[in-house]
Amino acid sequence: MTLCPIALLSGCKKCPIFPICLVKGIIGDYRKPAEPRPKAKTGGKPK
Repeated sequence: MTLCPIALLSGCKKCPIFPICLVKGIIGDYRKPAEPRPKAKTGGKPK
Protein backbone atom coordinates (compact mmCIF):
# COMPACT_ATOMS: atom_id res chain seq x y z
CA MET A 1 0.00 0.00 0.00
CA THR A 2 1.44 3.34 -1.03
CA LEU A 3 1.22 6.04 1.63
CA CYS A 4 3.72 8.60 0.34
CA PRO A 5 1.93 11.50 -1.41
CA ILE A 6 4.71 11.88 -3.99
CA ALA A 7 4.67 8.17 -4.80
CA LEU A 8 0.90 8.33 -5.22
CA LEU A 9 1.17 11.14 -7.76
CA SER A 10 4.26 10.32 -9.77
CA GLY A 11 6.00 7.25 -8.34
CA CYS A 12 9.09 6.84 -6.24
CA LYS A 13 11.58 7.00 -9.13
CA LYS A 14 10.45 10.54 -10.07
CA CYS A 15 10.73 11.87 -6.50
CA PRO A 16 13.53 14.42 -5.93
CA ILE A 17 14.69 12.66 -2.73
CA PHE A 18 14.54 9.11 -4.13
CA PRO A 19 18.31 8.46 -3.82
CA ILE A 20 18.35 9.25 -0.09
CA CYS A 21 14.85 8.10 0.91
CA LEU A 22 15.06 5.45 3.61
CA VAL A 23 11.40 4.38 3.49
CA LYS A 24 10.78 4.12 -0.26
CA GLY A 25 10.13 0.38 0.02
CA ILE A 26 7.89 0.78 3.07
CA ILE A 27 5.59 3.72 2.31
CA GLY A 28 6.35 4.17 -1.39
CA ASP A 29 5.88 2.05 -4.49
CA TYR A 30 9.54 1.11 -5.01
CA ARG A 31 10.40 -2.56 -5.45
CA LYS A 32 13.90 -3.94 -5.79
CA PRO A 33 14.67 -5.30 -9.25
CA ALA A 34 14.41 -9.07 -9.37
CA GLU A 35 17.73 -10.85 -9.31
CA PRO A 36 18.24 -13.16 -12.27
CA ARG A 37 18.31 -16.79 -11.27
CA PRO A 38 21.44 -18.73 -12.16
CA LYS A 39 20.89 -21.13 -15.02
CA ALA A 40 20.90 -24.80 -14.18
CA LYS A 41 23.84 -26.69 -15.56
CA THR A 42 22.90 -29.18 -18.18
CA GLY A 43 25.05 -32.18 -17.62
CA GLY A 44 25.15 -33.74 -21.06
CA LYS A 45 23.78 -37.12 -22.07
CA PRO A 46 23.42 -39.89 -19.47
CA LYS A 47 25.29 -43.11 -20.25
